[in-house]
Amino acid sequence: MIDFLNLRRVNAPHEAALAAAMQRVLASGWYILGEECRQFEAEFARWCGTRHAVGVANGLDALHLILRAMDIGPGDEVIVPANTFIATWMAVSQVGAVPVPVDPRPDTGNIDPEQVAAAITPRTRALLPVHLYGQVAEMAALRALADRYGLKLIEDAAQAHGARQHGVRAGALGDAAAFSFYPGKNLGALGDGGAITTNDDALAERLRQLRNYGSALKYHHECLGVNSRLDELQAAILRAKLPALDAENATRQHLAQRYLAGLADIDVGLPHTIEGGEPVWHLFVIRVAERERVQQALQARGIATLVHYPIACHAQAAYADQDCPPLPVASALQHQVLSLPISPVHTEAEIDAVIAALSEIIGPRRSAA
Repeated sequence: MIDFLNLRRVNAPHEAALAAAMQRVLASGWYILGEECRQFEAEFARWCGTRHAVGVANGLDALHLILRAMDIGPGDEVIVPANTFIATWMAVSQVGAVPVPVDPRPDTGNIDPEQVAAAITPRTRALLPVHLYGQVAEMAALRALADRYGLKLIEDAAQAHGARQHGVRAGALGDAAAFSFYPGKNLGALGDGGAITTNDDALAERLRQLRNYGSALKYHHECLGVNSRLDELQAAILRAKLPALDAENATRQHLAQRYLAGLADIDVGLPHTIEGGEPVWHLFVIRVAERERVQQALQARGIATLVHYPIACHAQAAYADQDCPPLPVASALQHQVLSLPISPVHTEAEIDAVIAALSEIIGPRRSAA
């Protein structure tokens, strides 16, 4: 059996470091907003190449708090990808703003800057691209649009820990960035966790207040905040795993190249890497016809796959009342995308077995007419 993702196997190389981290927290007697969180924030900011990292409870809160700290709310519009996990949209809705969806490019799954330009209105306050599947969105073009129209540029980097574009890591490409440390992420905790990175000193200060009941000094509450804090245990776990992340991402990159070479002559749509991009392959997503048949045939051969995502955000019941424009690419992708196994602990032999199975199930690429 080739698992899609086996977290016990992924975390096994870190067991000694994780045990030491947990024991350190237990011995400290301090479990929220203590030294582990402060140290992780400093280490993660340094790793991302930013001045600040602010630990929060999860990735959705990270997005929500960025929007709140930027005073984005009712009456405002935020341009979002049509093809993403629904948290991106929900964060916008939570502050009372309207998520305005834009179709992705079919070969990357990431938001199309040309369509972003067409979607900007006088009510637009921010662009919120997602670095989907571990590849940074086309940030130079989006930065130019944000600057031209006086908009905030917010990165949803929940799937892109360590991804680079022209040498700059995700998290340091916009005005602020949101990360998730959900256990299955490239940098995963043993529970929920998140962080915000930014180079804006004032924004970081406000975010630290907002995450902690609107308080910078205990029992003094300057604004209406929330309780969204990265706890000491998860911070210590993340500190233990961060030093290995570059090597683990390199393994993902090696396995992704093996997929790209091995699937080149098979009739599937392959992911495309943009110029200057260095994806970290949180997911390796292909596009196939007759996805259900292909997925079932792989399962019969002991190969697990998943679909990211089977229902596009605009098709979700939660957004049934929102009047969305036609989104033909996102609508098509929800029926075509298939995520193949990839992780730092998958082996070349396992990747080769997936390639061989797809060759048998799908067959060679059809030549152009």
